[in-house]
Amino acid sequence: MSWPWFTEAITIAVLSLLVFAVMFGPLERAFAARPGQRAWRAGSGVDLAFFFGQYLLWSALALLVLDQVRGGLGDVVPAGWRRGAGSWPLAVQVAVAVVLGDLLVYGWHRACHAVPVLWRFHAVHHTAESLDWLAAHREHPLDGVTTQLAQNLPAMALGLSLGEVGALVVFRGMWGAFIHSNVRLDVGWLRFALGAPVLHHYHHARDVARTANYANLAPWIDVVFGTYQRPTGPETYALGVAEPAPRGYLALLVWPFDSRLRRSLRASGGSGSGGAEQIGSRGVDQGSGGYRPAANPSRAARRRALPLPPIGSSATVQVAHRRGSL
Repeated sequence: MSWPWFTEAITIAVLSLLVFAVMFGPLERAFAARPGQRAWRAGSGVDLAFFFGQYLLWSALALLVLDQVRGGLGDVVPAGWRRGAGSWPLAVQVAVAVVLGDLLVYGWHRACHAVPVLWRFHAVHHTAESLDWLAAHREHPLDGVTTQLAQNLPAMALGLSLGEVGALVVFRGMWGAFIHSNVRLDVGWLRFALGAPVLHHYHHARDVARTANYANLAPWIDVVFGTYQRPTGPETYALGVAEPAPRGYLALLVWPFDSRLRRSLRASGGSGSGGAEQIGSRGVDQGSGGYRPAANPSRAARRRALPLPPIGSSATVQVAHRRGSL
């Protein structure tokens, strides 16, 4: 049996992998945020599985979902409004779609860190205990497709086609990998407009992720909503999630659905990152780039009085990732 589409998908995936490696490999060696981190590290095999999973399967399913939503919007968005928006210059349409999409992604990302059932899927991205361009692809497919839906919804409502915004989609996707890469580079004012590794790495800090830097590719939104934090000093903080998490690719795909697996990992101590105290912005030591617990006894007392665990306490948090798209 001949499957030419599969052969083509494999070819595209391998070529894309090589492009990423050629682009980011030298940067990570020359400007390493964590100089002791190897190019092939613990977890690289799992991240590679996520990479090929995206290219060979999950991206196609995501496009199918987006196509169905695009078709459904034709019955929801008034034709007159869409015609009016279509009369705007293309640059204005794209700018509006990007800004609205980034705002939606910011809100969705914060929700994924705050709502336990959403966190279950988003936590998969945060299980990476080392960050580089390959770790950017560690993402549960349901987390990925919902984020892409939030990012693309304004563009689809405006009637923009992929051909009209394709170059921007590719650029933002590459920048999404860049902010995960093991790179320490000062990108100047671009960190507010497009994001920077130092900001997104800090979002992945085991004890910080629920409080800072949700707008992966548009940190100006974090500035507006008071969640922007730019650490200084070396990146010595721990990455990952506080709760025990599985290590394997298939286990991570099943993990959000399998409550028995989650209970078993907690009971056994699991193979995840282990426990850690959680901190807010006032617990950040900006001078050293490290962190310390923020003292707040009254807040802790209120939490202990709750009949259920505090939101997100069974996990600490994401991908950001996101590779950008329109």
